[in-house]
Amino acid sequence: MIQPWLNWRTALAIVAIAIVSGTIFYSQYLAKKIANEERQKVQLWVEASKAILNNPGMDLSLPNIVRNEQKSIPIIETTEKDSIIDYVNLDSIRAAQEPNFLKNKLRKFKSENQPLVIVLSEKPYVANKYYYGHTSLLDQVRYYPIVQLLIVGLFIIITITALNTSFRSTQNQLWVGMAKETAHFPAQWDPKLGIHVT
Repeated sequence: MIQPWLNWRTALAIVAIAIVSGTIFYSQYLAKKIANEERQKVQLWVEASKAILNNPGMDLSLPNIVRNEQKSIPIIETTEKDSIIDYVNLDSIRAAQEPNFLKNKLRKFKSENQPLVIVLSEKPYVANKYYYGHTSLLDQVRYYPIVQLLIVGLFIIITITALNTSFRSTQNQLWVGMAKETAHFPAQWDPKLGIHVT
């Protein structure tokens, strides 16, 4: 009962599923780790911005270094009402040429992460919000399992197709051989059936 299932196709499918499943779980682990590190970098960047806003008279070398070294994570700074004030690590040419570029990015960032907020005044409430996106590295880690799944699936399809073609070719050769063998025996008249039989 179990024997028909224990063939090379089943084994190949099980190995492929195991590889893809392992990759998906590991990629999700890496994606969470990268996302947490990115949030920490944005928090550090926001703290540096807060220091610059709250302490205009002091030496701001360190906060400026922190802000300037963050060159990978895109950030949009808004007011408490989500009016865009500034942005970093986004295409400035597209932002200047396309009126909705920053609005679309802001909408995307809102769907991806909770903003970090600097409260400037409680009454009246005034605050700066910092929405941020992801680096290309995080996107690559997230989409890698899908690419791998497609590659493994394509590999399985090609392998099965090639083996089926080989099997059919062998089967056709067997039929040709059997036909040739049958042709060597002359047909004899069977009086009971009224036909020639080999």
